[in-house]
Amino acid sequence: MAEFLFLYRGADAVTAALSPKEMQDYMQRFQNWIVSLTKTGKLMSCGPLEKGGKTLVGPNGLVTDGPLAETKDLIGGYSVVSAKDLDEATELARNCPSLAIGGTVEIRAVLDVK
Repeated sequence: MAEFLFLYRGADAVTAALSPKEMQDYMQRFQNWIVSLTKTGKLMSCGPLEKGGKTLVGPNGLVTDGPLAETKDLIGGYSVVSAKDLDEATELARNCPSLAIGGTVEIRAVLDVK
């Protein structure tokens, strides 16, 4: 088995416009999806990310406030899943609730450097 990183992008603008009930329903669908990945032993870790942070740039490590990306590019959260290959990881991501509201899931293999 290999590990794959899911990066969740672009749903923040949509969820900000949801009513409290719609937001509750969306979060329940997301939580149910995470629980299903956990029960099948596929989820290694996950979590939402703070909006702010710092970015280091260049050889001198210039520090800037950030990330400063367009709203559609901001990463709202991540998951690390276990899958046999990229195809299986893609199938696992296909049920992510943020896709239904216009978000994206970037899937990246985590290199084994051992």
